[in-house]
Amino acid sequence: MADRTPPLSVEELRALVANGEIDTVVLAFPDMQGRLQGKRFAAQFFLEDVLEHGTEGCNYLLAVDVELNTVDGYAMSSWERGYGDFAMHPDLATLRRVPWNEGTAMLIADLAWNDGSPVVAAPRQILRRQLDRLAEHGYTAHVGTELEFIVFKDTYEQAWDSGYRGLTPANQYNIDYSVLGTGRIEPLLRRIRNDMTAAGLTVESAKGECNPGQHEIVFRYDEALLTCDQHAIYKTGAKEIASQEGVSLTFMAKYNEREGNSCHIHLSLQSVDEPGTNVMAGDDAHGMSPVMRHFLAGQLAALREFSLLYAPNINSYKRFAPGSFAPTAVAWGNDNRTCSLRVVGHGRSMRFENRLPGGDVNPHLAVAGLVAAGLYGIEHELELPEVCTGNAYTSEYEQVPTTLREAADLWEHSPIAKAAFGDEVVAHYLNLARVELAAFDAAVTDWELRRSFERM
Repeated sequence: MADRTPPLSVEELRALVANGEIDTVVLAFPDMQGRLQGKRFAAQFFLEDVLEHGTEGCNYLLAVDVELNTVDGYAMSSWERGYGDFAMHPDLATLRRVPWNEGTAMLIADLAWNDGSPVVAAPRQILRRQLDRLAEHGYTAHVGTELEFIVFKDTYEQAWDSGYRGLTPANQYNIDYSVLGTGRIEPLLRRIRNDMTAAGLTVESAKGECNPGQHEIVFRYDEALLTCDQHAIYKTGAKEIASQEGVSLTFMAKYNEREGNSCHIHLSLQSVDEPGTNVMAGDDAHGMSPVMRHFLAGQLAALREFSLLYAPNINSYKRFAPGSFAPTAVAWGNDNRTCSLRVVGHGRSMRFENRLPGGDVNPHLAVAGLVAAGLYGIEHELELPEVCTGNAYTSEYEQVPTTLREAADLWEHSPIAKAAFGDEVVAHYLNLARVELAAFDAAVTDWELRRSFERM
């Protein structure tokens, strides 16, 4: 990755602390679900102690379920191992102000064990390893994530108390690209955009989407690790801003039976030796280079086996339905939104889009999967199948997994995953899936109650 000036330098932080503008520093890391976990420090203490030495956090934070309950099956952390600590080392390149929290700065941490070795199952470390592998081939990855969410007029507390039933969406009808529709909640969208800009993110645009109350804010396409870090910061910040504004928003993949929240991920490769040179552009019939053809072929080859990285939750698989703009077919097409992989752009903008991920995706894990799949295609010089020129929903293509159970089984037995990520990472995220499946299998749902309480 190229050297980058952080949004806020340490010297600037010292000055802001000295004059009283900053009194709190958040040090956090993305957990398995892509959520930020960490601590808030008194700013002066952070500068005097944590800046140089880091801090500690309980290693159970990478070995719990969504509700932070301790669960069995993780090799790195358990009751038998005593639930010790790992070290949290600040990445100074991520230092920034947090405008939506008064007097606050934050930065992302990398995780290490006490002997200095990295915590290999940490999402940020998983991505770093794949980017290092990519650099060995002479490439860097640039990425953009398009994250959708649904806004409700209810607060998070009201939503909780109502069991998430009967919530009022911020819009009553489809407002896809509607300026009038987005204008209805522009004060919220504007505050999110402006606060993210002040935090050092570069906002491109905001637009309405199909599901009532559904919107999308996108940010500048950038280096892979930077984009994923900013994705996690934005996702946390948007929820905090919504709460402060007396509303709520959700990124869950499939809130109701209408259109789900997607998170389409765009990726291109640049040359390490010639930054800014898109090595995916070429002169074949589709404007692609041999590198892109191999890289894209790798995506297709690994797509089913890596679905756990792109669709990590029970709810994720509810999106995949014909005619929903969420993919069902393992296929690629030129600007074809019925395919899992959509090739877009030309020349410097040549890239592909993976349309599997939903709003619940962990960006660090998903992008690590894209890079690992592409490297598999490059290293094995895979040939790209014929392009899909029609409706992939109705064509005879292999299908993406339809349940988390199927995805977990494919991940467990994937030679591509084991070669790219190693046995420890494969086992760690397999256990995450098993924990979710066990919790879901034990739950009695509203659907069961409605169908069975009286009529069975």
